[in-house]
Amino acid sequence: MPDGTGMGHAFTSVRWQRALAWVGQGVSVIDTPTLVIDLDAMDRNLARMAAFAAERGLRLRPHAKLHKSAELARLQMAHGAVGVCVQKTDEALALAHGGVGDIFISNEVIAPAKLARLAQAVRELPTRFAIAVDSALGIARLAAALAHAGVERPQAMDVFIEIDVGQGRCGLPPGGAAVALARQIGDHPALRFAGLQAYHGRAQHLRTLAERQQAIEGATQAVAATRDALTAAGIAVPLVTGAGTGSFPLEAASGVWGELQTGSYLFMDADYAANEPHPEAPAFEHALFIKTQVMSRGVDHAVCDAGHKSHAIDSGLPQVTFPDGLLYANGGDEHGLLRATEGGTPLPELGETVWLIPGHCDPTVNLHDALVGVRGGLAAGRVERIVRVDARGAAG
Repeated sequence: MPDGTGMGHAFTSVRWQRALAWVGQGVSVIDTPTLVIDLDAMDRNLARMAAFAAERGLRLRPHAKLHKSAELARLQMAHGAVGVCVQKTDEALALAHGGVGDIFISNEVIAPAKLARLAQAVRELPTRFAIAVDSALGIARLAAALAHAGVERPQAMDVFIEIDVGQGRCGLPPGGAAVALARQIGDHPALRFAGLQAYHGRAQHLRTLAERQQAIEGATQAVAATRDALTAAGIAVPLVTGAGTGSFPLEAASGVWGELQTGSYLFMDADYAANEPHPEAPAFEHALFIKTQVMSRGVDHAVCDAGHKSHAIDSGLPQVTFPDGLLYANGGDEHGLLRATEGGTPLPELGETVWLIPGHCDPTVNLHDALVGVRGGLAAGRVERIVRVDARGAAG
């Protein structure tokens, strides 16, 4: 949670003040390794995604687990998003305390202690909360937590039933299994059945467009079967929500989804950029970078100070975006190894700046207390603002 210093508990006042001192100065003052937002590129991504959804009459609910920042969530809502998604209870609470007014926990929460914290926030905060469920126990414990917290407002929380549309993770099987849960939700005055959560996570990183099309066709059939079963039981389905940066044009064209949960489009990491693009998808730009510098030189390599403590490697190692012609290799927790490609530029000198594109934005952001926003480009821009990562480490 943010504290009185203006930053989360992991970011000391001294470090926060040092970062604030960079504001208004050129990028050369930024310490390394530091996670940097190209604000111009981010703004273009923000506008392109908002326009895509608006032109098709779809709701946009970006996934804030990407940036974990109340400031950036509010920015997205100011540009037309109806709210944001998160995956964890404490992510939701951190953003709600940061002034985000509409938050969907698009994940199951079973632990009574977590549900108690959520219910207390429902009672005390102006934020509108929603949650996903896939079990009778999840619904019963949610209703009990709200009752114990004294939440008496009718339909105080929206509840989405998650169905497994191909991920093989959470969610009910498609079809009639959702009927009993929808009826159970309706039995609790504080809950409202808000629709179906249908996110196909595995489809996001299928490299070819044909593979993603096949996956979303299957997901569409799963959603339709579930919606039809609910309708036949006399239960209306207000909304189907889901989709991600890798597949959203397909869900948008399906006629089934009414809300898009894209997240990574805002920063666009190296892994998503490796996908074959959809012809109707906006051209998103890389907007999140790691600033690092050369700290040692070998005969055939240079060493930079951005090791695995500064970036996640679950979706591959970072890519070097500047200088051209360099490859990043595993150097361990504290170091990255830089090697020149055949015919590439010479190895950078000691102290020279190197810019990296993370392989996976979400867990990379979770390693940092703050993001440094630069306006005017990475080469000659200036630091415009420091963005708090309010929900860093909020894994509960």
